[in-house]
Amino acid sequence: MRHRVAVLGASGYTGAELVRLIATHPGLAIGALSADRKAAMTMAEVFPFLRHLDLPRLVRIDEIDFAALDLVFCALPHATTQAVIAALPRRSRIVDLSADFRLRDPALYQKWYGQPHAAIDLQAEAVYGLTEFYREEIRAARLVAGTGCNAAAGQYALRPLIAAGVIDLETIIIDLKAGVSGAGRALRENLLHAELSEGTQPYAAGGTHRHLGEFDQEFARVAGRPVLVQFTPHLLPMNRGILATVYVRGEARDVHATLAAAYAREPFLRVLPFGALPSTHDVRGSNFVHLGVVGDRIAGRAVVVCVMDNLTKGSSGQAVQNANLMLGIEETAGLMLAPLFP
Repeated sequence: MRHRVAVLGASGYTGAELVRLIATHPGLAIGALSADRKAAMTMAEVFPFLRHLDLPRLVRIDEIDFAALDLVFCALPHATTQAVIAALPRRSRIVDLSADFRLRDPALYQKWYGQPHAAIDLQAEAVYGLTEFYREEIRAARLVAGTGCNAAAGQYALRPLIAAGVIDLETIIIDLKAGVSGAGRALRENLLHAELSEGTQPYAAGGTHRHLGEFDQEFARVAGRPVLVQFTPHLLPMNRGILATVYVRGEARDVHATLAAAYAREPFLRVLPFGALPSTHDVRGSNFVHLGVVGDRIAGRAVVVCVMDNLTKGSSGQAVQNANLMLGIEETAGLMLAPLFP
């Protein structure tokens, strides 16, 4: 049996990635695709790399028969999803890829996103979508809120270490590099090739990046007390990928052993041998996460490096993984694609 799903916002990068993954998924079939500004167009016209697929034509959201669907993926821009999801039938099961339902406290949503939440009742029922740490809640959820891609990378590197008490919680630094697709498909001057190529730049430095809200929420939940990390993201002139270099105070061998034990049975997380470091090339286009640990020349300090594809494991692949759980499908179904190389 194949479950019929819709992708709302199919003309964006995460929408296209969802279509790519669902196209070969043994348990999912695309029943509807929406893109308001490109309604009536075909996916082949919007994304020529998908022209080999027999896909429904893009329509407006209000043209979709949601009663005929088993699950809805919302790949819509931030701050637009609240009203859309609130209008969906109560029977609809939803995986949201935006930031609209990630923060449990409405006051924190307003702090980080600059406006009041418009669907507080839905926010209260949303389950945070970091699959490996919320499996049972996700299985039973009606609404799953996908994580931020940067937030996922930092959490994979740190959650087991915080839980095990093997690092100092006052001195955590996350230095993150991200590919340009993480900024979305909208035209922006600073993302033009001539403006971006042959250079790199930090952004949202000094504690202003919105994903810090997720770090604060989730690390406090794990530690049982507030944990504030230093976090600086950098934009790299590459299409896909995240590399998070995390600096911690703790014994490097203990850090490595803790991560290796925590992820030993996880199908998509790989902890490399001690001293080996991962590359974004090794996970490109896949749902895999690679982590490496090395000791620092200063005794009692360690470096953890986490790499993942921001569009796959950081967003659309994570969404499919969560949908698999919600629909009672094998968690890895449709997601064991090998990374693209070179």
